Amino acid sequence: MKHPSLALALAGISFMLTVIWGGPLVRFLRMLKIGDSIRLEAPERHVTKVGTPTMGGVMFIAPVVMITGLLNAVPLIGLSGVGRSILVPLGTMVVFAVLGSLDDWEKLRNRERGEGMSGRVKFAIQIALAVVVAYGLKNVLQVPQMFLPGVPAEVELGFWYIPAAVFVIVATANAVNFTDGLDGLAGLISATAYAAFGGIALLQGQVYLAQFCFTLVGAVFGFLWFNVHPAVLIMGDTGSMALGSTLGVVALMTGHWILLPVIAIIPVSEVVSVILQVAYFKLTGGRRIFKMSPVHLHFELSGWSESQIVQRFWLVGLLFAMIGVSLAVA
Repeated sequence: MKHPSLALALAGISFMLTVIWGGPLVRFLRMLKIGDSIRLEAPERHVTKVGTPTMGGVMFIAPVVMITGLLNAVPLIGLSGVGRSILVPLGTMVVFAVLGSLDDWEKLRNRERGEGMSGRVKFAIQIALAVVVAYGLKNVLQVPQMFLPGVPAEVELGFWYIPAAVFVIVATANAVNFTDGLDGLAGLISATAYAAFGGIALLQGQVYLAQFCFTLVGAVFGFLWFNVHPAVLIMGDTGSMALGSTLGVVALMTGHWILLPVIAIIPVSEVVSVILQVAYFKLTGGRRIFKMSPVHLHFELSGWSESQIVQRFWLVGLLFAMIGVSLAVA
């Protein structure tokens, strides 16, 4: 089987597995009463989301781990092993999912306020994990450090690669986390970005990385079966932090991480809107740029429906993902 066909086949398999086990998982989470809470200052219509099962990221993480493991354990069907390279994004996804699940669990314990782990503690752990991953990318896998659009040669960063990689991983993890506020938004945007980088990986000959990306795309689509409006399951930090951090690692492995602000334009816009809102609020003594941040809440308070925001944001994300891929192959 040719590599692109296999990658797409893996997406289909992971989609079906996720949909099949998704129903029982939702019923199990409801039985345990693992329901989501909301921010006290969130728009009033979000009250309807209270009690929706959270920590749903496990729904797409488990099939990806299983399929990736089978690719390495079952050579009898003609599939080669995953190679050591794929263990880095897979491990990143798992450890950040564990961190996110701890944060989700804290929110469940503090349902009235909807607050999770201390922001400083969570940020410090993210940095520590990212440093380990960045070191592995540079010194173990020796991935290309950076490619610039239109420049055929690799750009060497030397010492600065690890700080840059840490920034990419942590920033992307939090950007996708900020994006996860409306039904289907983070899943659609993330799946589109993974498909884009999966295509770039295929063009580079990084078959294992491409297969991993498309396996994750299929699993996220399966999760969206339950997460589109009105969602019966929320990915929580368990899913959003795993998706974001792993997206950063995938981008770093292709060497085209400089294109992340293009391919992941929506998550980047979400986190930038938060930074601008906080900075402007402090500088002006209480004035605001947006009605609420992240920016999807601004549009919601401006009268857009949840479905309109998700669909329009996804269209913008899809367009910029295609632009990013074209820049990568230019």
